[in-house]
Amino acid sequence: MDKPKNKNFANTASRISAIASSVMDLHVRIALQEVDREKRRLISGGVFIAMGGFLLLLVLICIHVIFYLTLSKFNNWATEYNLLLIILVDLFLAGLSLKLGGKLAKGPYLPQTLEGLGKTTKAVLGKK
Repeated sequence: MDKPKNKNFANTASRISAIASSVMDLHVRIALQEVDREKRRLISGGVFIAMGGFLLLLVLICIHVIFYLTLSKFNNWATEYNLLLIILVDLFLAGLSLKLGGKLAKGPYLPQTLEGLGKTTKAVLGKK
């Protein structure tokens, strides 16, 4: 009696494995098409993002030092409280930046990408 269950499980596992590999192959091919089509734009964007990120890091370090020195000068709080205030401001700005970046990252995709994602979602959820 154990053999039919094991055989059934093996067939199901092999089908799921085949579906997963086929979906991954489809998404890789579509992603490569998008990269080929937009390669120049992506490379230029990546270079400018890297430059902007590095310069922004330098500016943020300077702003943090200035903000800490200003807080130390104008209030009688302990160092920990001044640093905690800076951390809270950073946390708020980071959340705001992530929210804005998520909205800006939504962009036009190839119709094949949207179609493939739709088919994958339907296959995973078992809808026709």
